[in-house]
Amino acid sequence: MSVTNETTLAELQAAESRLLLQTYERYPLLFVSGNGVHLRDEHGTDYLDLLSGIGVCALGYNHPAINSAITTQAHQLIHTSNLFYHRGTTELALRLTELTGLDRVFFCNSGTEAWEAALKLARANAEMLRSEGKHIGTRFIALENSFHGRTIGSVATTHKAKYREPFMPVMPDVVFVPANDVAALRAAFSNEVCGIALEVLQGEGGINPVTDEFLTVARELCDSTGALLLCDEIQSGMGRTGKWCAYQHYSVLPDVTTLAKPMAGGVPIGAMLCTDAAARSITPGMHGTTFGGNPLAVGVAIAVIDEIKRAHLLDHVNSVGNYFLAQLRSLQSKHDAIKEVRGKGLMIGLELHSADLAKSVLGEMLKRHIILNRTHETVLRFLPPYLITTHHVDQTIAALDELLTQHIGSQFSVVSSQERK
Repeated sequence: MSVTNETTLAELQAAESRLLLQTYERYPLLFVSGNGVHLRDEHGTDYLDLLSGIGVCALGYNHPAINSAITTQAHQLIHTSNLFYHRGTTELALRLTELTGLDRVFFCNSGTEAWEAALKLARANAEMLRSEGKHIGTRFIALENSFHGRTIGSVATTHKAKYREPFMPVMPDVVFVPANDVAALRAAFSNEVCGIALEVLQGEGGINPVTDEFLTVARELCDSTGALLLCDEIQSGMGRTGKWCAYQHYSVLPDVTTLAKPMAGGVPIGAMLCTDAAARSITPGMHGTTFGGNPLAVGVAIAVIDEIKRAHLLDHVNSVGNYFLAQLRSLQSKHDAIKEVRGKGLMIGLELHSADLAKSVLGEMLKRHIILNRTHETVLRFLPPYLITTHHVDQTIAALDELLTQHIGSQFSVVSSQERK
């Protein structure tokens, strides 16, 4: 078959079942266009998108700044190679170092690749320190409920067993500790550790923030030996929490951070940033990428950053995010089905009391043309475009309230009675 604008969802489903590696369980929806915070399906129905491509489409859909950047760059240069210069890499690197407080950038194509570069940098840094006479090992400390990617290195620092175990043995020398357990962190740390790896605000793990104390102790431990503090900001970075990076809500600067998802509004790009001290360990030939930092992706990322600044979207993220959190907490006080509300800015989790309940709510919201997703089994995750308004929040809260009152209440009563037994 050939795919045209008339190809139906059923035809696509049948073709994909034959042609694609079966890595995704897709929802039975075919989206054909988008505008602002809405996606439109093949029948012309609009859906309020509170997921934004899992945190990618920060400026929503069909944004003129992104469209213009793509068109302009396509007429100039889409790709060269990293054997040569183009102006975009320096321009974007200047912006990112200014925004993050770090010194140097490695451009790649995804969050996983950025995290892989961070892990390699930590190992290279340890090797450099050993050459200078210091004793430091190759072990990483990562957190329970972490998610850092799908490559063999990244998945080794990802806690959930179902992501790691089918591919064992993965990269060795990774120890997991409970998030925010300072005693466990201290007990696991030694001169054998080359890096502490963490998400300041865990995404796939259920929207869990680290505490000030935990992050401060992690920084102190790394400083005591020369190990690197690696902060994964792939989901929480680029303004998602109301600051350019989630660690900027704290008083700690990491040695390394990774950025990706919202960085170019849907055009694949990733970045690993680090201090000058850490960067000393990498020399030409040790690491690289074919497509990383290509003119198209870099040009769009510059446009996204400039638009976030021009439209004062960090202020908007804080304002609407605070409103969203307040409305969800008000809903929590009304419905026993809600266990907890967590998050910062427009990275929010609503934890319910059972996985079945969360799955049911998710499906019912989709029937009401509102897109979100479920993570860590029981948590409804909200990662809307930064353009979302309080009107959209009110629409969402009303739908959740109706569901929890009319359709889900009886199911929760059954679940609650079973849990009490």
